Amino acid sequence: MIRHTLALLAAAITLAGPASAAAPQGVTRTDLQRQELSIPDREMVQARIDIAPGAVAPWHRHPGEEIIYIIEGTLEYQIEGKAPVTLKAGDVLFVPAGAAHMAQNRTATNGAELATYIVEKGRPLLVPADDIQIP
Repeated sequence: MIRHTLALLAAAITLAGPASAAAPQGVTRTDLQRQELSIPDREMVQARIDIAPGAVAPWHRHPGEEIIYIIEGTLEYQIEGKAPVTLKAGDVLFVPAGAAHMAQNRTATNGAELATYIVEKGRPLLVPADDIQIP
């Protein structure tokens, strides 16, 4: 497994390229696998995202769907236009393609998710979202 830093505030990570250096403090992404799919121009990326106590993964978007499974701790998520939800180990969340969302750890212990992305090949895996509407 190669450990990558989640680059939400810096230049977007391209699916074919290395991770950028700048990242929110306390947020890391460990890529687990990347596979082409039978769906034209789509690939699956699976990663473990760790969010340290008090850390925030700021508002961002993906060029496809994200399926989240909480594997450790408790994390709070917000998807643009929806109320925040707090999830614990064993809970799941679906983030629609292109939906702005964020996550934060309001606890004193590590929070981690297994993120599975079904995304367009050749596009940045994530991009910062500066135009969100909070309810």
